[in-house]
Amino acid sequence: MKFRKATRNDVPIIVEMLADDELGKTRENFQLPLPAEYLNAFENIIADQNQELIVIENETSEVIGTLQLSFIQYLTYRGGIRAQIEAVRIRKDQRGLGIGKTMFEWAIERAKKRNAHLLQLTTDKKRPKAIKFYEDLGFKATHEGMKMHFKK
Repeated sequence: MKFRKATRNDVPIIVEMLADDELGKTRENFQLPLPAEYLNAFENIIADQNQELIVIENETSEVIGTLQLSFIQYLTYRGGIRAQIEAVRIRKDQRGLGIGKTMFEWAIERAKKRNAHLLQLTTDKKRPKAIKFYEDLGFKATHEGMKMHFKK
């Protein structure tokens, strides 16, 4: 597998993966041509040195997964950096093959390389398999997460 930064050409593939699950299909709008909001967001992400939108390719250079790492500078932890992993997706026909574990191993090493003192994530409570997967990787539910959604 090859890990690389996403390009503009990858955005439709990424959005299709984001929309291809139980929760994603309710909040994403995958269609071609892709709505401009996604391309605008991509431009903002690649312009920010603290954001890394990554795609994973198989041996035939097909994109089979994606993740986004954000590096957040804090004053706490003596000016530490937290890495946050979000939007982890694997193409449906590639799930169950150990790709997710490899993606997280890569992300953990990338966070360490950027001198992060921790890697954090959130996951929806409606995803019990994902929660078990993260726990098996060594993640611990040490905090109670809260969100406030705004209507558009």
